[in-house]
Amino acid sequence: QVQLVESGGGLVQAGGSLRLSCAMSGRLFDMYAMSWFRQAPGEEREFVARTWWSNDDTVYNDLVKGRFTISKDTAKGTVYLQMNSLKPEDTAVYYCNAIRLGAVEYWGQGTQVTVSS
Repeated sequence: QVQLVESGGGLVQAGGSLRLSCAMSGRLFDMYAMSWFRQAPGEEREFVARTWWSNDDTVYNDLVKGRFTISKDTAKGTVYLQMNSLKPEDTAVYYCNAIRLGAVEYWGQGTQVTVSS
C-alpha cells in the first residue's frame, strides 16, 4: 500500500505562486510514476503533470506548460508542484497520483487551490 498526503494549497491572487507537496509513504520501492491532477467544480478531473520515479523526465498539460514545474525528492518520498503565474482558471482541487509497477494507482485526498482575480 502507498499513502499520499497533499499540502500547500490555499488562496492566492492571480499572478501569484504556490508550491504543493505530496508526501508519499508505504511501499515505494517499485514506484513507477507520480502525477498531479486537478478537478474544478462541475468539471472532470484533468491531468496536470507527471514525472517518473527512475528518471527526471516530465510531461505537462499544455495549459500549465511554462508556468508549473513538477519535481521530486525520492529520498524524502515527496513530489512537488511549483505553480507560478497562477490564473483564476487554475482554481481547483489538486490531487496527487502515484502509479506502482503493475499499474496499481493511488490517490491523495486533494488540496484546494483558489486563485482570485
